[in-house]
Amino acid sequence: MLEKQLISLRQFKILVILFSLGSTILIVPSVFTAYAHQDGWISALLGIAIGGVLLFVYAALGRRYPDHTLMEYSEFILGKWLGKCLAIIFYLYFFIIATLVLRNVGDFITTIIMPETPIQVIHFAFLLIIMIGAGMGIEVIARAAEVFLPWVLLFICVLFGFLIPQIKFERILPIYEASAKAIVHGSLSVLSIPYLEMVVFLMVFPAIQSKLKASKGFLQAGFMGGTIILLITILCIVVLGWDFTSRHTFPSYTLAKKIHIGTFVQRIEVLVAIIWFVTIYFKLVICFHSSLVGLSQILRLRTYRPFIVPSALVMFALAFIIYPNIVYFRDFTSHIWPPFALTIGLFLPVCLLIVSYIRKAGK
Repeated sequence: MLEKQLISLRQFKILVILFSLGSTILIVPSVFTAYAHQDGWISALLGIAIGGVLLFVYAALGRRYPDHTLMEYSEFILGKWLGKCLAIIFYLYFFIIATLVLRNVGDFITTIIMPETPIQVIHFAFLLIIMIGAGMGIEVIARAAEVFLPWVLLFICVLFGFLIPQIKFERILPIYEASAKAIVHGSLSVLSIPYLEMVVFLMVFPAIQSKLKASKGFLQAGFMGGTIILLITILCIVVLGWDFTSRHTFPSYTLAKKIHIGTFVQRIEVLVAIIWFVTIYFKLVICFHSSLVGLSQILRLRTYRPFIVPSALVMFALAFIIYPNIVYFRDFTSHIWPPFALTIGLFLPVCLLIVSYIRKAGK
C-alpha cells in the first residue's frame, strides 16, 4: 500500500488546466493550420468538443473506482494477468509521454533560446527538478501548481492585451474553406495532445478529497484549458496568418515577438517562454510521477521512490532516440502519435468501462 496523499478539488482542477496547456500552446497551432489553414480554429473547436466526450469516459471510470488507480482496477476488471499486462501498457504510455515532453523542452531551448548549449545539459538540468517534484509527491506538486497558475493566467492576459492592435480579422476569412477531412485531421492534434494523454489523471483521482465532485471538476478544467488553446490558435491566425503559423514549429513564441510598443516594451516573448516552462513542468512531473506510482503498484511495492533515479536515467537516454530531430517531430505528431494515442487513450479505457459494466451486470 502506497503512502496516502490528498489534494483538494481546486488543486486537481489547476493541475488539469496546466497539464492541458503544457506543450500544446507552443506546438499544436502550427499543426492545426498546416491541415485546415485559416480554419484551424474550427479544428481546435472540434477537437475540444470530442475531448470533452473523452474526459467524460475517464470521469466515468474514476467514479466507479474512486479509491483506486487505473493500474489497480485494470486487474479488478480484467483479472490478474490480463489486467497486469494492460497496466504495463499504461505505465509505458505515461513514461513515453514524459520522455516526449522532456525532448520538447530540449528542442525548444536549443532551437530558440540557447542554440549553442548542448541538449544533454538542458535535459539533465530539467530532469533534476522533475526528480525533486516527483519525490515530494502529488500533494506538494498540487500546492506548487496553486502558486503558479495566477502568474500563468496573468502572462496570457498580458500577451492578448498587447497583441490586440495587430489583429487583422480578414486573415481568418473565408471561413470553412478547408475540406471537412482536413478539419477533422487537424482536430486529431488537440485530441491526441493533450486530451488522449489525460488518462494519466486516473492515477490522481484517488488522491482527491471531494470525490463526488471530481468528475465535474475534471470536465470543467478540461474545458477551460481547451478554451485557452482555442484562443491562442485564433490569435496566431489573426496576427501571423495561417501560412506563417503553419511553417513555424513554435508559432506562439513567434507571436510574442510581434509585440513592440515604442522602444520601452519589447522582448515580450519571454512571457511565452515562462508560461511554457511552468505548464510543461507540471505536465512532465505528473506523467513521471504517475509512471512511478504505476510501476510500484504493478510490482506491489510500498513506495515508488527507489525508481526515481533509474527511471530518470532511462528517460534521459530515451529522449535522444525517441525521434532524431525537430523536423521529424512535426511528422511524428501529425501521423504517428494520434493513432498510437487513440489506441491507448481511447480504445483501452472504453474497453475497461464496458467490461466493468458487463461484469457488474453479471454479478
